Amino acid sequence: MTTFAILIKSDTYAATPLVDCRRFIQASIQLGHQIDHVFLYGNAVMSAMPEPDLPADEPDEAAKLAQLCLATNIPLLYCATAAEKRGIFNPRAGYSLAGLAEFGMRLENTDKLIQF
Repeated sequence: MTTFAILIKSDTYAATPLVDCRRFIQASIQLGHQIDHVFLYGNAVMSAMPEPDLPADEPDEAAKLAQLCLATNIPLLYCATAAEKRGIFNPRAGYSLAGLAEFGMRLENTDKLIQF
């Protein structure tokens, strides 16, 4: 069994990184692996925005990722500094504030880091 950490740095408005991440989490769990945490950095912190203005025909992939992480008890963390630079002070439900130091310390408990 492998313990993964997931780092998302890509612009999540394209939705692809979030969909890929969600699929990876689901497949990993089905295969008996563990996900220690998901960490959003750089432009990926935009997923933590409380009320994104999405087109009516576009699914809210950030909310779907949060729901999955809540259901599976996987911490969904976003970088405090990156969020502050982008004006995100009150995240949507399911997202927790963290720093790079916490991210680094959590990596000690993982076998592999997967980046989207």
